[in-house]
Amino acid sequence: MEVIEEIEYEGLSPNAGLGVNMAAGALAGITEHAVMFPVDSIKTRMQVFATSPAAVYTGVGNAFTRISSTEGMRALWRGVSSVIMGAGPAHAVHFGAYELVKEFAGGNVEGASNQWIATSLAGASATIASDALMNPFDVIKQRMQLHKSEFRSAIVCARTVYRNEGLSAFYVSYPTTLTMTVPFTAVQFTVYEQLKAFLNPVGVYSPATHIVAGGLAGAVAGAVTTPLDVAKTILQTRGTSADPEIRHCKGLADAFRIIWTRDGLKGFARGLAPRVLTFMPSNALCWLSYEFFKAAIRD
Repeated sequence: MEVIEEIEYEGLSPNAGLGVNMAAGALAGITEHAVMFPVDSIKTRMQVFATSPAAVYTGVGNAFTRISSTEGMRALWRGVSSVIMGAGPAHAVHFGAYELVKEFAGGNVEGASNQWIATSLAGASATIASDALMNPFDVIKQRMQLHKSEFRSAIVCARTVYRNEGLSAFYVSYPTTLTMTVPFTAVQFTVYEQLKAFLNPVGVYSPATHIVAGGLAGAVAGAVTTPLDVAKTILQTRGTSADPEIRHCKGLADAFRIIWTRDGLKGFARGLAPRVLTFMPSNALCWLSYEFFKAAIRD
């Protein structure tokens, strides 16, 4: 009787090659962002300090109902083209750098005592590289997501922002983004790797492991970095604000001061629910897609 050999999915060489990891990361990134984009749009709207009562929402359900009924379902997808253009290259760099640094730091050595340190270092390094590429696309995305946004094209939005505010507008939030995403990614990758090892110690093919570990890692990392995300949104959308104080916001300290003055402690949790709702399934999908595409391309 023919014996069917069980494929040790996670037991395959962890260093699959830079090209494989970058291709898998690009495909995973596009899949993740496209699927969860409407919830991300709601998060952006809930985080800004809107002057119009029509743009103030009490929750995710309320926002979804009002936006879809008054502006149409298409409004929830406005800006997705910018994410698709940026997510592929940015995630390719992200996962490629992650695997490269992880291998260099000894994170792929079985039984090594410094695996969690190597994983955190790799995650942080990957974020610094990918965010430099993604930040302008994220600015364009959020400008298009806003209530009554004048932009319907990512190219037109990019040209208008550059003409009116200069190149710095695309990177005014970059230090804040790094302040947020370096710990976010370090937490995410560390929690994911630890949960994956705990749930699937033998390393056999297990999509459920990637879904559970990826979802929980995304939820934890997303929740603890929400205050920084609120500040980032204020910085990235300041050019569209009619409020002089917000329009002249220069950095993280200014953004935090505005949030505290106007909304107190609870202001730092604006958009927490949709942020967690975005990162749980999107991270689960991202890790599932990444591991699948890595194995498929490698095979």
